[in-house]
Amino acid sequence: MTDTSPVLALPYIQPSQAQKHVTHNEALRLLDAVVQLAVQSYTQQVPPSTASEGDRFLVAADGQADWAGHDHEIAVFVDGAWQFIAALPGWVALVSPSQAHVVYDGTRRAGAQSQRCAAIGRGRDPRWL
Repeated sequence: MTDTSPVLALPYIQPSQAQKHVTHNEALRLLDAVVQLAVQSYTQQVPPSTASEGDRFLVAADGQADWAGHDHEIAVFVDGAWQFIAALPGWVALVSPSQAHVVYDGTRRAGAQSQRCAAIGRGRDPRWL
């Protein structure tokens, strides 16, 4: 048996594991972040100077400061720090301010042209259409 689930990489509780609640809570935290994904922005490269618990963003290309090295990932502010989750192709996120939907396409290279789909929304990031 593996240590994590095959799709969301949720941690499994292992036989005779101490402190099982830690593993269970980490799985709940991941689910809380990605289920019904709604983000505040998908074009932002720099984390906001003030973030509230549970704020979520899609890190744009060339992420900076705390977001450096996490391009195209989901950034979630939890327990006073940023947690990053890699999206899988086909994931859809609602961008709260504009009510647009963006779809993750992990197969394109940064800078590649993206096709636009009016029914889904318009993305500037080549991986989030």
